[in-house]
Amino acid sequence: MSRRALVLALAVTLVAVGCEGSASSDNDRELTVAAAASLTAAFTRIGADFQEGTGVAVVFTFGPSDGLATQIVEGAPVDVFASASPAWMDAIIERGPGVRRRTNFARNRLAVIVPADNPANIYELDDLANEGVQLVLAAQGVPAGDYAREILASAGIADAGLANVVSNEEDVAGVVTKVLTGEADAGIAYVTDVTTEVAGRISVVEIPDDVNVIATYPIAVMADSGRPDIAREFVEFVLGPGQGVLADHGFLPAE
Repeated sequence: MSRRALVLALAVTLVAVGCEGSASSDNDRELTVAAAASLTAAFTRIGADFQEGTGVAVVFTFGPSDGLATQIVEGAPVDVFASASPAWMDAIIERGPGVRRRTNFARNRLAVIVPADNPANIYELDDLANEGVQLVLAAQGVPAGDYAREILASAGIADAGLANVVSNEEDVAGVVTKVLTGEADAGIAYVTDVTTEVAGRISVVEIPDDVNVIATYPIAVMADSGRPDIAREFVEFVLGPGQGVLADHGFLPAE
């Protein structure tokens, strides 16, 4: 699939938060938010809470930050963007349409994930370099993929680790899926991706602090938003009540 085709496909992957029929036909009572795939569970809850308190329905597009940023640059009507990497917020500033009210709202750590039965006997990060290990990463350009490659390089196992990569996924959700289905012996994902729904089927191997990456998540109102006041209200909600939800889902507070 071409990059542009992926972006267009992401455009139709919408998750409406709230009860069916609860969104007003008035567009001012609806907000469009593009958010990194790793935020799916937390933001779905935040969106529901926001709608309950304001009456504004939130429509989400979840996907890889690079693909979402490209979609926005190409003119997709998005009110708020929440990225898993500052680099893709920078891209919107540099290539258009620009942003308002940019702020960091959360951080995240990465971990090695393996199937619960751990068939390849992965017990530490260096085991990803063992011969025959089937490793899956998010693709280059996707924040989780870039962070994973940075970790392998910092640990001194980039050559051997990357030689074991059997799949480069479009987003971190794809990494989790490949490990869940047994199509990979291990993957590198965010600790927040090990949700209660998958916790019994995936084991986590911690990455040492000295080589791990702490991902910073920025959020901003898009400069061309047609409803900037409501968009700013949503950003403030993420920075306020939303912080408890993010913490419940394993995110670290922003510095």
